[in-house]
Order: sequence, then structure tokens, then C-alpha cells
Amino acid sequence: MEHDASERKMRFLFQLRSRGVTDPRVLAAMERIDRGAFVRGQFADRAYDDMPLPIPCGQTISQPSVVGLMTQALETGPRDTVLEVGTGSGYQAAVLSGLVRRVYTVDRHRRLVTEAQALFDELGLTNITAQVADGSRGLPDQAPFDRILVTAAAEDPPGPLLAQLKIGGIMVVPVGQSDAVQTLIRVRRGENGFDYDELRQVRFVPLVEGLGQT
Repeated sequence: MEHDASERKMRFLFQLRSRGVTDPRVLAAMERIDRGAFVRGQFADRAYDDMPLPIPCGQTISQPSVVGLMTQALETGPRDTVLEVGTGSGYQAAVLSGLVRRVYTVDRHRRLVTEAQALFDELGLTNITAQVADGSRGLPDQAPFDRILVTAAAEDPPGPLLAQLKIGGIMVVPVGQSDAVQTLIRVRRGENGFDYDELRQVRFVPLVEGLGQT
């Protein structure tokens, strides 16, 4: 059984590397966090496949390679404070928690926040704060942030989130119409404004304003 687990982990890391996740810190963080803890029910046996999977409230857990590439694109440092918009299963926040000083993660669905927080407690991830909030507005009370990661697609990088990014900060966000191809964008905030890089094509659920019913 132990042999199976270590072989599965090796295969998981190989998949990540073969899809462009090469930062040793990110790979180590993803090796530490067991994606299986975040995939429940009928899809549990697919937890280590490089594919998105359904979770409650009509949301998804992103495929591991996309989590890795987005994390890598953030270029995090150990003293950073990060805002994640779209807690979902909690997997992305858990990966980030091993790389930065503090993670604030928000979701519009109370059920997802409650379940993710229970998992963070179970795993001893004490540097994550999860709360129910309208992610499109960010978390002004805790701003500014060194890094912002958005795991839902907006038509444009949301203005309130850009305003909450520190000078020198980086935001990674999927941009595009929800039913069309989206592009993962990296935004760097400089003294004189914002620079944008297009990273790759992706597909995410849309970023919705307001709070969910669940």
C-alpha cells in the first residue's frame, strides 16, 4: 500500500513537471499537500489525475497542473501575504500556505468555506484565513496584498482587486467570457501602472458578484 502511495506521488509530480511546473518550491509544496484530502465522494479515485473535478455548489477543483502553473506565475516569497479569490475545495490555498506567510481566501458559498476551513484545521494549516465574501470586491480590510490569485474568470481584471495589489505585487487571473476560451493573465503593479502578460489558455467557472445561496 505504501509502495502504491509513493508511486502515485511520483507519477503525480511527473505529470506536473511534464506540463511546465518546474519551480522546486512549488513542486515541494504540491508534494506536501495531498490532493486526495480535497476530493470527496464518487470522484475520490480520480484525485491524482491531471483533470478538474466537480465539487459542491456547482464549482470545480482545478486540475493540478493549472494549480501549479498559477502558483508558479505568482512568484511568491516566504514573507508574502496572498489573497485568493475562490476558495472552492481549499486545495489551492493549502498549496499556497506552504510558500507564503499568510493566505486570505474568500468564496461566495458558505458551504465551501466551512468545509475548506475544517480541512485546513485538520491538516494543521494555521496560516490560512477563510471567509465568506464577494470575491470581486476583494478584502479591503486586509489590503494591500503582495499577491492576488483569482480562480474564477472575469471579463477584465476586477478594478477593486487591482487597487488592493501592492506596488511591486503580482496578480494572476483568468480573463475572458465564461463560455469561450479564457486567457490566464499575470498583472504586475509598478510605480506607474500595470503590466500584463498572457500566460496560457484556460477554462474556469465565471467570477460572480454577490454571495451564493449555499
